[in-house]
Amino acid sequence: MRSIVYSQPGTSSVLSLADRPVPEPGAGEVRVRVVVSGVNPTDWKARQGGTYGGGLPFPEITPNQDGAGIVDALGDGVEGLSVGDHVWLFMAAASRPTGTAQEFTVVPATRVVPLPEGVSFDVGASLGVPAMTAHRALTVHEDGPARLSPGALSGRTVLVAGGAGAVGHAAIQLARWAGATVIATISSEDKAALATAAGAHHTVNYREDGAADRIRSVAPDGVDIVVEVSIPANADLDAAVLANHGVVSMYADNGGDAASIPVRPNMGINARYQFLLLYTIGDAALAAAAEDITAALRDGVLPVGEEAGLALLRFPLEETAAAHDAVQGDAVGKVLIDVQSAE
Repeated sequence: MRSIVYSQPGTSSVLSLADRPVPEPGAGEVRVRVVVSGVNPTDWKARQGGTYGGGLPFPEITPNQDGAGIVDALGDGVEGLSVGDHVWLFMAAASRPTGTAQEFTVVPATRVVPLPEGVSFDVGASLGVPAMTAHRALTVHEDGPARLSPGALSGRTVLVAGGAGAVGHAAIQLARWAGATVIATISSEDKAALATAAGAHHTVNYREDGAADRIRSVAPDGVDIVVEVSIPANADLDAAVLANHGVVSMYADNGGDAASIPVRPNMGINARYQFLLLYTIGDAALAAAAEDITAALRDGVLPVGEEAGLALLRFPLEETAAAHDAVQGDAVGKVLIDVQSAE
């Protein structure tokens, strides 16, 4: 099979196309014929050394956590899946040497989720890191809800920072599905159009003066949940618009690895700041996210494409390095790799 591999950390130049044996699933594992692989910032950061440091935990690694494809073989003890099922994958490369940038990949059955009928592989490969991160960000408020479903966030206001990104897109979609009023911050009219297409009720340019006042005009009592991509840049804005007992869910370190948070404004409203990393949230939270995301998919939520507010940028498998570079360069949209035909 064709596989993208690297054996030392570094720039995308360390990635190469190789021929590797098709792997066999062990007990509790599933082999998936990968159709589409999704690329996220976590993938290039891991490859560059941000996850593993100067060494690698395995002699050779195939990147990419997310993907979608067709179940090809089952290991002993696997239940609830059948050969031929269309599925999406999450955390395929977490603590494992092989992710989804190859024609076949083997993953634990717990990281394989059936795609509802009619949901495309493009959507499946766009879930994983973005949608599960968004789910977690929306379910850590001290007064709940711990799960998402229609009406679960009724009466709540959600502010999504960076509404044109992949996590922002998923957060907008899931929050709206759950009944929240959704505000997205953006930096341009083009990105405002994307956030609106995703389902945001309101967009606010955070670079313009009066951004906090405009958010407060929509949510006079403040926003309940902030889905935050850059707390170093947005700490003052978040503190200015957060509701009493509101939470800021921080899932990335865009803008720097340290932040200054104003004490008095946050103290006065009993604010909560929740750090979030998908790989350490625990099995229960991952399972809940997978179940709720699947329910949302059945309701037609989380579409991708320009018309849905998340443009698709496609690369063939042999151009995985260029796909990684596009994500590292903050390409607007979702970067996908076409691994092989679904036929």
